[in-house]
Amino acid sequence: MKKVITYGTFDLLHVGHINILKRAKEMGDYLIVALSTDEFNAVKHKSAYHSYEDRKMILESIKYVDEVIPETHWEQKKQDVIDHKVDVFVIGNDWEGEFDFLKEYCEVIYLPRTDGISTTKIKSDLNKKNL
Repeated sequence: MKKVITYGTFDLLHVGHINILKRAKEMGDYLIVALSTDEFNAVKHKSAYHSYEDRKMILESIKYVDEVIPETHWEQKKQDVIDHKVDVFVIGNDWEGEFDFLKEYCEVIYLPRTDGISTTKIKSDLNKKNL
């Protein structure tokens, strides 16, 4: 079985999230999503509208996702790859080169983001409408 892993906050779910999950799943048989916890988001100076538990439930209901695990700190990626016997690490190309150190343990693929959509853009658009 070929295992794939990706990481993210996955708040305010949108077509860009679905696209990356679908493309990641197409690269293997089993997709693991490491979901940033609320505490880790605080460390990253990010805030999510939905709680970790709600985001986890949403992700678990998506047909491309086989397993959701918590992402609690930056350094866990190498251990996740080893512990879960991951073959492919997938993440958006805005992180290009940042995770090349994982190539020693698995294939690393940077996927292009979906044009015109992001959680940041959604939040910005909603704020503009409310002004």
